[in-house]
Amino acid sequence: MKANNSIFKAFRVEEVDSTFKTSIKDMAVSPLNEDEIRVKVHYSSLNYKDALSASGNKGVTRHFPHTPGIDAVGIIEESSSDAWQIGDQVIVTSYDLGMNTDGGFAEHITVPAHWAVKLPETLTMKDAMIYGTAGLTAGMSVLRLTQLVKPEDGKVVVSGATGGVGALSVAILNKLGYTVVAITGKESESDFLKAQGASEILLRNDIENFDKKPLLKPLFAGGIDTVGGVILENIIKATQSMGAVTSCGNVASPKLDLTVFPFILRGVTLIGIDSQNYPMNYRTEVWNNLASDWKISQLEDIATEITLKQVDEKIQLMLKGQLKGRTVIKIR
Repeated sequence: MKANNSIFKAFRVEEVDSTFKTSIKDMAVSPLNEDEIRVKVHYSSLNYKDALSASGNKGVTRHFPHTPGIDAVGIIEESSSDAWQIGDQVIVTSYDLGMNTDGGFAEHITVPAHWAVKLPETLTMKDAMIYGTAGLTAGMSVLRLTQLVKPEDGKVVVSGATGGVGALSVAILNKLGYTVVAITGKESESDFLKAQGASEILLRNDIENFDKKPLLKPLFAGGIDTVGGVILENIIKATQSMGAVTSCGNVASPKLDLTVFPFILRGVTLIGIDSQNYPMNYRTEVWNNLASDWKISQLEDIATEITLKQVDEKIQLMLKGQLKGRTVIKIR
């Protein structure tokens, strides 16, 4: 099927004299390759990778000009794949979207057909982007954690709890009956975290300054860590026998300074979470859970809706650590 020649708007990042500038540009659609789909984007969302891409981070995006946006939801308007039909509503997250493939900060995206997940019937497009990659990552973390740790086993700790993955993890775990301890560096956000379902607040400075012993007093049955570094180290060291901790981020540090004692003396399990290339059958399971049994009633409460014109301002706030919850971008 031939593509039309319509023009669409996109948030573009350009490299000019070794500096990176953003603006909203007019773009032209191009013909589809085999097994591709073109999606008319209705919503996207802002993630830390998007902020890095928009800042010219070559570890995220190698070539510019570029359109960030690792999340998108919308309606298929062209398809060269037997798997999808025009009019299907789909979610596209992670893989290479918004990294080295033009992403969701645009009115159209063109992607491989196998990147798409059917939008569950009980989830609106906006809901899907309040979740986005953050919700998918939180859902993966919860799925893996709940396989080993049950609510009756004890408290579960979540780090980076005011961020997208953290806040959604707190809310989902609370809905599933877990007692949640939320770690944050923002004491002023205690009420926000308790509204998401946290029973206790643990300040980042306090857990960073736990004793330097190879094992600590067991405080948690398990945990979801989103930041890495010394906070992950101390969560692992303070996890009780046969507990489990998931790891999905490294904004604090990619390094761990640990002995093997938590693993061989307490049987603690460390579970890595890779949201970028997670197998499709698990993605579908997580999205269906997020749309049904795990769906949180206060989803709108953790989201701020903006337009493409406001993206640059929010990126600067995100890079300064001044955003909380989820930022949803209404494209249409």
